[in-house]
Amino acid sequence: MVDPLLRVEGLRKSFGGVVALKNGRFELAPGSVHALCGGNGAGKSTFLSILMGIQKRDGGTIWRGGQKVEFASPAEALASGIAIIEQELSPVPHMTVAENIYLGREHAGRLGGIDFRAMNKAAQALLDTLAFEIRSTRVMATLSVAEMQLVEIAKALSHDAEVIFMDEPTSALGEREAQHLFTAIGRLKAQGRGIVYVSHRLSEIFQIADSYTVFRDGAYVGSGALAAVDRAGLIKMIVGRDLGEEHIKANAPTETVGIEVKGLASPGRIDNVSFAVRKGEIFGIYGLMGSGRTEIFDCLFGLDPKASGQILLDGAPTRIEKPSDAMRAGLALVTEDRKKTGLNLSDSVRANIALASLPEMSPAFVMRGASEAAASQAMIGRFSIKAARDRMAVSGLSGGNQQKVVLGKWFLRDPRVLLLDEPTRGVDVGAKREIYRIICDFAASGGTVVMISSEIDEVLSLSDRIMVMRGGRSVGTLDRGEANATSLVHLST
Repeated sequence: MVDPLLRVEGLRKSFGGVVALKNGRFELAPGSVHALCGGNGAGKSTFLSILMGIQKRDGGTIWRGGQKVEFASPAEALASGIAIIEQELSPVPHMTVAENIYLGREHAGRLGGIDFRAMNKAAQALLDTLAFEIRSTRVMATLSVAEMQLVEIAKALSHDAEVIFMDEPTSALGEREAQHLFTAIGRLKAQGRGIVYVSHRLSEIFQIADSYTVFRDGAYVGSGALAAVDRAGLIKMIVGRDLGEEHIKANAPTETVGIEVKGLASPGRIDNVSFAVRKGEIFGIYGLMGSGRTEIFDCLFGLDPKASGQILLDGAPTRIEKPSDAMRAGLALVTEDRKKTGLNLSDSVRANIALASLPEMSPAFVMRGASEAAASQAMIGRFSIKAARDRMAVSGLSGGNQQKVVLGKWFLRDPRVLLLDEPTRGVDVGAKREIYRIICDFAASGGTVVMISSEIDEVLSLSDRIMVMRGGRSVGTLDRGEANATSLVHLST
């Protein structure tokens, strides 16, 4: 028998008396993709951090290729042939793509300096092999979140590891980029390498994984061949109960236009984009990476000083030059990266909920504590935010609850138009269903929703109409009845 590439039994870890992992079990076969499944807070990240030598385990045994191991640092894990693509991006923004990929492993020149030409060439060859359309000489700060994610993937693969952990690797990627990654994963499998794949996107798991292991509440629940379980069965294992329907779409578009955009443009970003969204409607925007999706929201919310075009709210022309103008007009923007642009991670749940309403809550530059507390409790109750107390740091919440804090921050302002950029990125299946309900309820109450999503299933299931972007332009709008995965991909490529 061939030894597993990785085997784990009885892994345990607590933080200050709080149990994060109590029975981590896992086995990875050579030449396979093994999905590690579980909701936010299930223990997956703790499990991976122990295996990478980032955290020290309290108990349990780890075997690497049949030998017992204990890694005291990520460097030791890498030396053993284990690499990780982390969910949280950590680029060095003022360095180039090549410098980020080979950080700490720079190509040496003749006189002891760095051979930048050789390093750029090696990085470009790796990016080209993966079909990632990024130049190795670009500065990281100029890249989009999706492009940074691709660089992080390339960096992990550059280590030539035998075991690769992929933690939400497609969370910021579009359909085309994700397919490039899946092709690369297929090549790694053929070479006998093992992939531990963590994703909340069940459609991806069923597309690429051979086997699965489920954690729930810090404990091992079960494992097996993916071919032996269906989607409903896997969801039940992950959440511990039947979820029934993914969501109930109860909204119905009215005849009244909530927001209309005419000739929206920004040099080098988008050109002549026009659309109208009715009250009660969920209007989806789909497109590949670099198609101009997020740029639309930058223009609408006053984040792009070069933007031009006309915006009408309830039929009235509205001038938006900065975010405060957009907020006064009744727009709310949930950005694609909640940890970078949606939350103040070092502050409390209460403070984050009040973040977009500071002028109203502190008219004399002094926060009204009672108003802040009441607003916080109202949003926590409205969106069922699971927090031990509202004074706790928002960084201590799960991804789904952090996203609900972002929504609470905006709903506190009673918005007219909700702009949602990847609203369920990095959110587990249970929280995703709750967020879908929040979106549909807002539209059903007469609100106007414009939603960007890279997930075809998501944009198809939620949207009443879908506008497809390509190369900074709108290339077509499909009604719900005529839109499907094939038509979206066809228009977007």
